[in-house]
Amino acid sequence: MVIPVHDVNPVRRTPWVTYALIAANVFVFLFMPGLSGSVAGDSSLAQSCHLHAFLEHYAAVPRELIHHRMPQLVPNGEVGTGAHGAGCVVAPPGYDKSPVASVFTAMFLHGGWLHLLGNMLFLLIFGNNIEDRMGHVRFALFYVVCGYAAAYGFALFNADSAAPLIGASGAIAGVLGAYLVLYPKARVWVLVPFLVFLPLRLPAWLVLGFWFVLQAVYSSGEGVSDAGTVAYAAHVVGFLAGMLLAWPLKPGTPPPPEPGGLLFGRRARPRHSW
Repeated sequence: MVIPVHDVNPVRRTPWVTYALIAANVFVFLFMPGLSGSVAGDSSLAQSCHLHAFLEHYAAVPRELIHHRMPQLVPNGEVGTGAHGAGCVVAPPGYDKSPVASVFTAMFLHGGWLHLLGNMLFLLIFGNNIEDRMGHVRFALFYVVCGYAAAYGFALFNADSAAPLIGASGAIAGVLGAYLVLYPKARVWVLVPFLVFLPLRLPAWLVLGFWFVLQAVYSSGEGVSDAGTVAYAAHVVGFLAGMLLAWPLKPGTPPPPEPGGLLFGRRARPRHSW
């Protein structure tokens, strides 16, 4: 997988919504219960039970989204001892959960530093141009709509799953789909793992098209061992939703600047920055 680090596509206005989304995701992650110990490497059963209870409350669950059936027993964050040893205590939920609202809260939850940083990197690189083209308010609405489309799309294919669905990936996939529609010829700096990380400057259609193809292949379970733990189908649906929503803006979108120089190596450094 190539790693994007910068695009040669300057913006006209400060992407405040993009920055706010990144700040909100980082803030929520830092204060998620049970994650501090796992990050430091000293995770305990108590922290794990606390985290599971938190996710059960605030994460989106496909079965709940499709069937609107709430579980009768959920982890309550406490540790107990049963016939099979210590474990998380389950009890009737002491709260009323809205499946629809859980999709929104789930967009700001992440399972680890790599999950968070990967999502925020893509949002930072590609989100500013989409916000610049749409405007602050429309971009915020676009982001949320793509997130909902991705979550419900994934739930339709996994209607009986009780596994929590978390992360901003579906909404950010929508941003990538919009970027592919609006700026397919923009140049993107990427790092390609080939013995070492080789810096290349490639067109957005190649970078994002390759990313989408990988998600589509992985969503079918081919070529990856953790297809059951990553919601690749949500990425696919979010990407397609972003393309569809951005399509009406394509005729009036000015093309990005065409950089000169080679497409790789030291002479390929972009001449424009933002």
